[in-house]
Amino acid sequence: MDSKVRAKLRSIASTIQPSVIIGKDGLTENVVKQINMDLEARELVKITVLESDLDYKALLNEVAQKVHAEPVCSIGKKLVVYRYSSKKNVKHILEVK
Repeated sequence: MDSKVRAKLRSIASTIQPSVIIGKDGLTENVVKQINMDLEARELVKITVLESDLDYKALLNEVAQKVHAEPVCSIGKKLVVYRYSSKKNVKHILEVK
């Protein structure tokens, strides 16, 4: 993902509300399932992290790896990931070439 695409995704992410919360239990199997469902439905998911003493960049990379998505950004306690949806009736954010 190049910087122009990442910048576009960041600007879109700034307008959406977080749809997933990673709580004190961390990145559980249920959280991963929820992120996967949201990625299929919307392609871009904003995640809130409640724990304060974590390395958010490392957590962003771990989330992206587990859900096979692209890490977009980590700002404060908010993480953003992107994955192209294979569903037919989803409005795609980016055009695939």
